[in-house]
Amino acid sequence: MAVHPIEYRYYTQEMKKIWSEEHKLELLLKVEAALAKAHAKLGNIPKEAAEEIAKKANLKHVSLEEVKAEEARIKHDIMAIVRVLAKKCKEYGKYVHLGATSYDIVDCALALQFKESIKIIESRLKKLKSTLLSLAEKYKNLVCIGRTHGQHALPTTFGLKFAIFAYEIHRHIERLNEAKKRIICGKMSGAVGTQAGFGKHATKLQEIVAKDLGINYALVSNQIVQRDRHAEIIFILALIASTLDKIFTEIRNLQRTEIAEVFEHFEKESQVGSSTMPHKQNPWRSERICGIARVIRGFVIPALENIVLWHERDLTNSSCERIMLAEVFVLTDFILKEAIDILSKIEINEKNVKKNLFLLKGINMAEAVMIKLVEKGMSRQEAHELLRQLAIKAYEDEKEFKEVLISNQIIRKYLSKKEVEEVLNPYNYIGTAIEQVDKLIKELS
Repeated sequence: MAVHPIEYRYYTQEMKKIWSEEHKLELLLKVEAALAKAHAKLGNIPKEAAEEIAKKANLKHVSLEEVKAEEARIKHDIMAIVRVLAKKCKEYGKYVHLGATSYDIVDCALALQFKESIKIIESRLKKLKSTLLSLAEKYKNLVCIGRTHGQHALPTTFGLKFAIFAYEIHRHIERLNEAKKRIICGKMSGAVGTQAGFGKHATKLQEIVAKDLGINYALVSNQIVQRDRHAEIIFILALIASTLDKIFTEIRNLQRTEIAEVFEHFEKESQVGSSTMPHKQNPWRSERICGIARVIRGFVIPALENIVLWHERDLTNSSCERIMLAEVFVLTDFILKEAIDILSKIEINEKNVKKNLFLLKGINMAEAVMIKLVEKGMSRQEAHELLRQLAIKAYEDEKEFKEVLISNQIIRKYLSKKEVEEVLNPYNYIGTAIEQVDKLIKELS
């Protein structure tokens, strides 16, 4: 019976498979086969032994059930695999796991899991970036009110919003790509890092195993690959989750009844928003992404603490990683897939966008008026103070800012009625927003 939601709710089949017990066992066996082949290549064991070990080191011959039964008996997971595999290899079983410590096998297998997982995450990020760039192109001319501190500020565009998000996702792709060489890394160094159990060709053996598996190897290590590498991938995934949190916090805010500019797609014929309020259309998928992002970020501290182990290593990282690594990859992949789907169906109410743009009756254009007054010769500080007072007056009297400006003698000394109308037009005050979007699309496409 499933207990954890990543088993039945928050997952994709692709990522879940990578972190399943069966696949983990498959990769551990693959590493044992690579080790045996390396020994044979160096003349440490008979060629026939390596061939037999490689032939039997798979799920067809070594089942998860057999390994679990042996582990229950001896209370050691890797040794259980070694014993079951050795038994399958008969007279050649004595060469299984030769010279290795458990984490030679575990860390190489983990590097393979990272390699497979990162490939999926990269693919999702590229799709998400493409989706955001398409939205940036589609809405680059859609002028909306920008908000700072939750208050109406200056006009911006929806295209610029989406472009900013796309650029951030692009940086995550860069981070992952740059970090691969450090993260996809195993080792064959033995119990304390001296490689003593592998004999005089130990350095070459490590190189052969890594090349066979398609991973990098640590130049020096103790019993484990140092956990700063693992902390780095956790931190990158937490950064990705935080960006998604930011994007979908914005969508949730813009779906608020008082704003109502952006909406998650809602199946009007069948979808239910609330168990008691029939009218509700909640941004529940965006909320779910934001909630799961909190869980992912929560693994940053345990990942950092795993760096600090006693002497040549202790076991405190092991139990933590069994939980942390599977969860953080499965959950990050899930919310990335969700993000792509939500954004590909996002709905923007342009009528409400326009309504909110003019909601403050022009006072949000005070900066544009100030800039124009300075162009006409007024001191910047004098213009700022005058417009501050006039904006307060317009707001308190619930008047159009244009009316207040035109009726002010100082303003009329510098600006004509037509100039006031032009400078208050929010569509005339978006600066290089469209140009920036076009440039980013060109750079990232």
